[in-house]
Amino acid sequence: MAFGRRDTTPSAEIVELANRQTVSPCRDDDMDIVVAACNEKLLLDIGLEGLTSLSRSELAQSIAAQVNDICNQKKLTLNDNERRDVVTATLNLFLMEAKRSNPDMVIHADVAPSLAPVKNVSAASQSSIDEAKKKVQPILMEKMDVSKAIALPRAELSEQIGAIVGEILAEQKMRLNLLEQRDLVTTLINDMLGLGPLEALLEDDAITDILVNGANQVYVERGGKLELSDVRFRDNAHVMSIATRIVTRIGRRIDESSPLVDARLEDGSRVNIIIPPLAIDGATISIRKFAKQKITLDVMERQQNLSPEMAMVLKIATRSQLNILISGGTGSGKTTLLNALSRMIDSGERIVTIEDAAELQLQQPHVVRLETRPPNLEGDGEITQRDLVKNALRMRPDRVILGEIRAGEALDMLQAMNTGHDGSLGTLHANRPREALTRLENMVAMSGVKLPTEAVRSQIAGAVNMIVQISRMRDGVRRITHITEIVGMEGDVITTQDLFKFQFEGETPDGKLKGTFRSTGLKPHFTTRAQYFGLERALNEAMSSAPQENEERT
Repeated sequence: MAFGRRDTTPSAEIVELANRQTVSPCRDDDMDIVVAACNEKLLLDIGLEGLTSLSRSELAQSIAAQVNDICNQKKLTLNDNERRDVVTATLNLFLMEAKRSNPDMVIHADVAPSLAPVKNVSAASQSSIDEAKKKVQPILMEKMDVSKAIALPRAELSEQIGAIVGEILAEQKMRLNLLEQRDLVTTLINDMLGLGPLEALLEDDAITDILVNGANQVYVERGGKLELSDVRFRDNAHVMSIATRIVTRIGRRIDESSPLVDARLEDGSRVNIIIPPLAIDGATISIRKFAKQKITLDVMERQQNLSPEMAMVLKIATRSQLNILISGGTGSGKTTLLNALSRMIDSGERIVTIEDAAELQLQQPHVVRLETRPPNLEGDGEITQRDLVKNALRMRPDRVILGEIRAGEALDMLQAMNTGHDGSLGTLHANRPREALTRLENMVAMSGVKLPTEAVRSQIAGAVNMIVQISRMRDGVRRITHITEIVGMEGDVITTQDLFKFQFEGETPDGKLKGTFRSTGLKPHFTTRAQYFGLERALNEAMSSAPQENEERT
């Protein structure tokens, strides 16, 4: 094998058993014959180009029809479950060949999920795979050179591991069908190169959060709702191994001396890990997945996260270089909204982003990304967000974007907004726009600089132009509930005005909340600024066309 078997010659018995394994029983042989014939016929009839127009269901129907024809021609008998297995296997094989031959091919959205590992494996089948893995994995590690294996492309490694797994299964006299053997190989490779049991969850686009609570409990969030998955780890040591693999890729560590860490995956997904002794029941991993689909304000509008008029006002506000804070609770979609707003920034501007764990997806060409650094083993070398904000001001930025304002960096961010860095953006945790102002004031106090309350509030009023409040509601949908302007000061009180609000109106039979995004009818305070950028007319049209707060509900 190219990835390096150990320098031992297989016994005659192993060779004989391995050869015997290639001659499958009639049933598996029938399935292999049908899969190969279907794949060949698909290439002739549809071609790889057909994937750009066919949906997953249309392709599956075409394969099912071909399976029937081939079974009749070859006088093969497959039961309903085996026919479904053949259709799934052919579909995945065809799509993998398409991706391998043309990685840039855009596949129809309904088809793309089939590139992920096959889901909904039966409990009995999964049990067989788990049992086989326990026996096969130690033998596989003895037969291969891991250092050479990890250097191979995944497709080539999968092919070679598949051959050795077949030999081991024959040697151990274990029987797995075609699909089970493929799933076993995928699981082994995920353990070697990826994140083990989490790989299937990471491939599922419907999942937004993965929450590992020890070895035997993994929750996922689908459609804004948490549910218990059937994913399990071998033991707590297996969870620790995956956690260590995550953090070492970005040069961080997780051990008893540093038992909690923020990290990110290769695709940008945000990860928080906390281990014993702080996590009593075993290592805990929380993953906020990085959306593969690029979220824009237009996409959010289609998802009914906000109204078309609100989307237009936010586009104008960003183009007009307003300083905007996004406020919301944990998991409410603050970073997603920040990414969407950032797409309206002109490509000619220099942007500096500051984050604890880099997850922003800015598309502009001139972006400098900065990330904090935790202290080393001796407790030295820590670089905080406040250090990075101070340094960013010396880097000639047009805009500064702070991933999340948590503490004393609030003061430095306000000073940046007040000293010519218009259009800066940031997020913070708060439940309402007014509470966001209070939290911002408290975080300024955390900087250690003693300023009079009136001076702090005056600086906030002068620096921040708009607060956008986003909330994840009980039906799982994230909605922008307020767009609020900061108008100025009255005495020592910061004055604000709401431009838009979400008004709750009831609940549908299927549990979805009903409501309307309504305008308050007030003239935006930033109209003059919009006029300077030539956007006054568009702003007025958006405000006038939105449903008004005092309108009768139909």
